[in-house]
Order: sequence, then structure tokens, then C-alpha cells
Amino acid sequence: MTIKNFSIEYDAINSRNIFTNGDTMNGRIIVEVSKETKVQALTFIGMGKAVVCWSEHYGQYHHHVYRSSEKYYEVKHHILREARQDGTDVIGKGRHVFPFAFTIPDRKIPSTFKASIGKIVHKVKAELKQSMKLTKKAKSHFTFVSKADMDTPGLMEPQYSCKDKSVKAFGSGSVSMDVHTKHMGYMQGKAIKVVAEINNRSSRSVKPKFTLYEKRSFFAQGRRRVNTNEILKDKIEAIASSGKETVTKVIPVPRELPPSILNCSIIKLEYRLKIHLDIKCASDPEIKLPIVVLPASEASTVKQPPPSAGFGFEAYPNPAPWGMTPQQIPPRSMDPPPPYGAAAMYPPFTTDGQYKNAL
Repeated sequence: MTIKNFSIEYDAINSRNIFTNGDTMNGRIIVEVSKETKVQALTFIGMGKAVVCWSEHYGQYHHHVYRSSEKYYEVKHHILREARQDGTDVIGKGRHVFPFAFTIPDRKIPSTFKASIGKIVHKVKAELKQSMKLTKKAKSHFTFVSKADMDTPGLMEPQYSCKDKSVKAFGSGSVSMDVHTKHMGYMQGKAIKVVAEINNRSSRSVKPKFTLYEKRSFFAQGRRRVNTNEILKDKIEAIASSGKETVTKVIPVPRELPPSILNCSIIKLEYRLKIHLDIKCASDPEIKLPIVVLPASEASTVKQPPPSAGFGFEAYPNPAPWGMTPQQIPPRSMDPPPPYGAAAMYPPFTTDGQYKNAL
């Protein structure tokens, strides 16, 4: 085999190896060949996209696959392309390293996300084309966390809701609760302070319970799939019949909890705080308040080098930092990147509607 190694790698930008809007990623494409080799094109691609896919069965023999995708950016540069009259370039025997500097667009882009029926991925890819041979491809995913969107409506406004319910089964009277939180948005690792005013005018005792849960929504072809998952649960002592009490509860937002995703049209990750009154042998009154989880800090903590002209690649640097040999050759042409907003792309799917190494 002529090509012994074809890969792409990038440098961590901080201790958590998380990138955010406007960060510049430095890395390299590695091509190792056993002999002098003709190459038609060597291309770098930086991409962010989302894919959703699931199947629904109707009867024994019919099912429908729902799928959708959305692309947020695609930056492409040709490193080697048609340098000679015959439309090929030649690289010598040995290991060749082609550095790149890729700048992530500084605009609203959804964070990395993964679920069984949907993904938001950010990746860098390399493609090597040769005449009469299959295109060789290499890719590497990276974790992207979007900057906190402080323009979210109601983010820092107080949240309030109330509920009044009659108790009829095996009891009489009514219960009511008024619930307050200071605001809707909370950084990872911070705490939600909940104040609940509970008035138990019934003949039964009630036990207040608190639940922080996530809501995942997936959209495709006019359909929606939703699932929820509890994150934290807590409770307090029961409030006796004819009792009135103001309860303050502090609910911690786990530091590792993924930030809310509200800027993707086909995948949403939302959080809710549910407060309900547990009443035996009766339906429980409950209140749900929206919670927006914000990233604790900017993902990047390292000062970024300025991007090169044309957005995406630096001029070929001095060989020393990258361990280049005299046989390595620099990129011959650098085209400007295409505009953002390219058409959606669908990955290969299996018969049950799940995607197979799609991204």
C-alpha cells in the first residue's frame, strides 16, 4: 500500500479541550507514503452540523423513517490541487505534515450534543484524491460549547407560578402553592433558590417534592419526538392538614450538566424545575418552571493567534515546529472558503432508521 498513514489531528486549546465561538484551532494533516506518489487533490474541511433520524412502525409491515439535517458552517480549502499540467501533484517518499489554522465562526451555533436519535457534531476532515482510486478520508471530532446567549428572552427575569387544587378523593378542602425563583438562567455549578408558599386547607397532609429534569426534543418532517430524564430529586417534611408554610429549597445545577440548546431548529435540550405536592390517594398538583443552563465560562482560556488572510489557513510555517523533512512540500493553492448555509446533507441510514457512523 502506497499510503501508509493518512490522518488529521488538532491541538487542545485549554485543559478541558473545549472550543467556542471565534476560537482558532491549530492542527495538521499527516500523509505518509512508501514511495513517490501522484495526488490530484488534498482538501481540508471544517464543519458543524446536526442530524436527526428515527423510525415509527405502523402495523406489522409498515414503518416510516423521519430524518432531517442542518448545517451551520463548512470551511473548505484546497491544499494541493492540479499543480501540474496533467492535473496531479507529486509528493516524495516519507512523512509529510500540512499545518492548518481553522477559525470557528463567531456567531450563534449550537453546542456538541449526542443522543440515540440525534447529534450535533463539529469536526475537521481531510480528503486525499488520486486518479483511479477511492478518495481517502480522515476526520476528527472536537467538542464545541457555544457562548452563553444572554439575549434569551426572560433569562434574568424572576419566575413565578401558582396552583390551587381541590381535594375530593378520601378527603376534603383544597391546597394551593405559589412558587418563585430569582431568574430563569443559571450557570453550570450554581444553585437555584426556590421559594414555595404552601397553604394546605385540606383534611390531608401534603409532601412537597422538587425535581430538576431535562427535556430533549427532536424534529423531522413535521413530526416531533420528546423524551425526559430526571437529574435531581429532593423533598421536604410533610405539611399537616390546615397548615401554611413558606419553604425555601436550594437545588444545585451540576457542574457537568450540558448547557441548554435553544438555537437549533431540529434538536432542543431544555430543562424544567417541577414542584409538586404529594397527596396520598389524590392527583398531585404540580408547577413547572423553565430553567436555562448556561456554560460556566468561556470555553477558551488561551489567547488565540490571529487567523490568516482568507480565513482558515496560515502561510506554511518554518519546518522546525512541525518536524518536517526536506521531502515535505507546502500547499500550492489556497482558495477562499465557500459561503455558509450550504444545503442539508443526509448520512447513510440502516433499515431501522438509525444512522450508521454518519458523522
